[in-house]
Amino acid sequence: MLSTIRNYRADFPILDQMVNGKPLVYLDNAATSQKPVAVLDTLETYYRTYNANVHRGIHTLSEQATNAYEEARAKIARFINAAAPAEVIYTRNTSESINLVAHGWANRFLKAGDVVLLSEMEHHSNLVPWQMLQKRIGIELRFVSVTDAGLLDLSDLDGLLAGVKLVSLMHVSNVLGTINPIAHISEAAHAVGAIMLVDGAQSVPNMPVDVQTLGADFFAFSGHKMCAPTGIGVLWGRADLLEAMDPFMGGGDMISEVFLDHSTYADPPHKFEAGTPSIAQAIGLGAAVDYLSAIGMARIESYERELTALALDRLASIDGLRIHGPQTERGGAISFTVAGIHPHDLSTILDQEGVAIRAGSHCAQPLMRRLGVPMTARASLYFYNVPDEIDVLIGALHKAQEVFGYVT
Repeated sequence: MLSTIRNYRADFPILDQMVNGKPLVYLDNAATSQKPVAVLDTLETYYRTYNANVHRGIHTLSEQATNAYEEARAKIARFINAAAPAEVIYTRNTSESINLVAHGWANRFLKAGDVVLLSEMEHHSNLVPWQMLQKRIGIELRFVSVTDAGLLDLSDLDGLLAGVKLVSLMHVSNVLGTINPIAHISEAAHAVGAIMLVDGAQSVPNMPVDVQTLGADFFAFSGHKMCAPTGIGVLWGRADLLEAMDPFMGGGDMISEVFLDHSTYADPPHKFEAGTPSIAQAIGLGAAVDYLSAIGMARIESYERELTALALDRLASIDGLRIHGPQTERGGAISFTVAGIHPHDLSTILDQEGVAIRAGSHCAQPLMRRLGVPMTARASLYFYNVPDEIDVLIGALHKAQEVFGYVT
């Protein structure tokens, strides 16, 4: 398995470089992944050979661009097991996808006093839109707490769901690596008539995802975390919900007919894609889906779990280092703190050793408060990382302790 996975590193030219005189060890994949040659070539081919707007022309280049753009949508639908390509809405990122639901569905169907259930571990992208909706229409926000082990506290799930109209939770935590039991929560939410929105930004790149098996009603994710370009994301939604929703934005391409005093809208997905879209990025996302599918998402998940277990074991051997989150059955985002060293200082020293990690609140400030820390360092793994890089990380952490005079 290791030798097979290791071969894919050659597909990522950015990994073959020196940073501060040291070989790059890229461990910031939860923030954004690197892009394989197959995706880079796809972008170049679009711009070099058939760059044109979509849905608006009958000339050859426009038809080529439109076909590639819509073929990518079909690939994405198959990748997440959507019932039809029309259920796949192109957005810029996960944040926009969640905002689309907040504006297009919740703003229309929720009223003052209705309850939205979130959790303490959510990314700001799944907190701020609901706070904004709370200010606009007076909804109530309720939160699932996080246990000391870094898991959702579902001991009173029935009580938490009482009166809830919408549940919006992340599938995998970008801080703790926690894999939440979405299928179980979805079943309970539907039993009380609630709608289930899932933030899949950290799951779709790293494991097989079947939106129907999960029981989601909406599912949001970003392309740039799964080998695709920046500026492209997806909102998947059940067809009946998309039909009932209001458009997020008005403009060209999302209409059926326009008069001076009113307009009628196109059917989904185009109802939600006003203006010239991110054409190259969407086609690039289709190429990324092809690339990941060829490797196999089950293989990627299996390898990442093996690599994560190795990293957790090695990190646990460092005196003064505390890992935040569960130890098993988790994703590859590993947050930690090191006694006596600020995460920013830690990241700076590791960068001098060629190791790229993330330091900060990771857009999860309420979770940081729950953990009792202002911020953490985070090393996040992907299938192109190898065990040798874990060794480099451990060596760089020991060096940081030496710099700051850490004594056991």
